[in-house]
Amino acid sequence: MTVILKKVPESEKYILRNFCSLYLHELSNFTMNLDVGEDGIFHYVELDNFWTVDGLSPYFIQLGGDIIGFILLLERPFLNKSNDYGINDFFILNKYKGKGLAFQAVEKLFKEKQGQYFVIQVAENRRAIAFWKKVYNRLNIETHERQDIIDDELCLIQTFKI
Repeated sequence: MTVILKKVPESEKYILRNFCSLYLHELSNFTMNLDVGEDGIFHYVELDNFWTVDGLSPYFIQLGGDIIGFILLLERPFLNKSNDYGINDFFILNKYKGKGLAFQAVEKLFKEKQGQYFVIQVAENRRAIAFWKKVYNRLNIETHERQDIIDDELCLIQTFKI
């Protein structure tokens, strides 16, 4: 089956909020900066901005009509002039990992939105780093990588042109 990317309408924000909690729970394995809220949910505090700030675009990753993940994309005018796109957050449910579906989603995104990109991974998240390196190799993408501290976390940042 083929994945599709669907822009998340504001009416489905609650679904994305639930997926973000799962994503942040997974990400909490690699950082001490994420804590569960008093209500037992990890909160993506800036999530509402994706419907109020120009240049923030949320996408569901769907397979056969089912939501299996999401991409939170940064675009212009939100971004400065050196990048056209930034993959802010990328998540696939565990049961769909290792099946090539995440790769399909990224490949589809790159076909639909071409330009200068950056992708950030928490340096401790070896699985994410390996995934992105595999993407770059399979798509023959030449990247420039650097390290930086973002929100008190050591991160790897790759920039590249599609």
